[in-house]
Amino acid sequence: MNDPVGTIEELLPEYLGRQRWFAGDAPNEVRIVQHEELDEGFGWMIVDADGARYQVLVGFRPAHEPPEFLHGNENAVLGTVDGTLAFDAVLDAGLARSLLARVAPGEKVHHVRPIGVEQSHTSLIYDDRLLLKIFRRLHEGTNPEIEITDKLAATGFTHVAAPLATWTWGDSHLAVVQPYLVGGAEGWALALTSLRDLYSADCDDPAQCGGDFAGEAWRLGEVTAAMHLALAEVFGTRDGDPAAWAAMAEAQLARLEEEDADQARAKDFVDSLRAVQSPGSAIRIHGDYHLGQVLRTDTGWFVLDFEGEPARPPDERQVFSSPLQDVAGMMRSFQYAAAVALAERGEAEHDDLVPMAAAWEGRNRRSFLEGYLRTEGIDALLPNVDDRPTVLSAFELDKAIYEVVYERSYRPGWLDIPRAAIAALLEPRDQSSQRGPLSLG
Repeated sequence: MNDPVGTIEELLPEYLGRQRWFAGDAPNEVRIVQHEELDEGFGWMIVDADGARYQVLVGFRPAHEPPEFLHGNENAVLGTVDGTLAFDAVLDAGLARSLLARVAPGEKVHHVRPIGVEQSHTSLIYDDRLLLKIFRRLHEGTNPEIEITDKLAATGFTHVAAPLATWTWGDSHLAVVQPYLVGGAEGWALALTSLRDLYSADCDDPAQCGGDFAGEAWRLGEVTAAMHLALAEVFGTRDGDPAAWAAMAEAQLARLEEEDADQARAKDFVDSLRAVQSPGSAIRIHGDYHLGQVLRTDTGWFVLDFEGEPARPPDERQVFSSPLQDVAGMMRSFQYAAAVALAERGEAEHDDLVPMAAAWEGRNRRSFLEGYLRTEGIDALLPNVDDRPTVLSAFELDKAIYEVVYERSYRPGWLDIPRAAIAALLEPRDQSSQRGPLSLG
């Protein structure tokens, strides 16, 4: 086969625009800045797409013999190059084993399968023992996923999968190998199961129905607090900066459209954050914390994916912030789960189930916060009791605005979920009525 680089370069814009891990629509200009043949029929490339760099792995097979694993994965096909089919190499088991040999040369494996979920990276499981995470969008410097999990594990925090091997290009991390958490169940899936049980039951109180999630929410709150204490130990603490937090929220607010929220009221809400007098500490945080980033195993909860929100710039994802920013992310996730499970039931049942959705969300918010706030030592990192509702709600608003922008681009059918959250957050309320379990500790 002739040198395929030039032809592949022509195929890349349309291919990248179809990938879940690519940020945005098809790029206008793509060029290959580095390439190497890792194995026969296996090309590795770094591409520049409108100024952003991505890692692309390309497999090649005869075009007249399309492999079975491409059926149902048409978006993974780049096209034909000189009679050869070009596709995402991670779907080819043989090439996936070759990739692991490059990242972790000493590992011998037999079986490999991709994790078929929407992510900003690509993950492969080998022999139900190893997880290879391939970073698609590349940034200069240490990847936060590797930096944070390695340091947390070194402190004795056992709720992360510590890196076993890494692969780099220059000063950018390309991939990491971690232990695979066998038998783990994603928090998002567990929450949806709890909600489906609730919505199907002849029961009004989530505490009295089967599949109650509140106990897990409490334990997840404890693990989250332990994570924040470990992050504070490893990276240190700084004084909280409400003005900086408000500036970030204002930058998010500028991305909203008129139909998304009451702009004037949202601006007043952000101003209330700037007026906070006792903001507590700022620490390194997870940055994209939600039920899809935690895994429940037989030994407890594990925290995944410390890369931060992919739509935010790298410098913003690594800044020190209030621990309540992560807490706000989990609060938003409870609302998302309740709304998504509600949408599954159809319009005919919607009105009758809305009170149950609200009851489930409220119960699990309280349980998570109680587990979090009763953890010894966490109180010292947080704003004082009177300022906590303002800080938490402001970060919830910031997250909901991020979600509106994200859903508009990727899942417009879910756009009403964060819009409803913004409307609820901006509804005038008595400050004292917001305290609830935030006054614990």
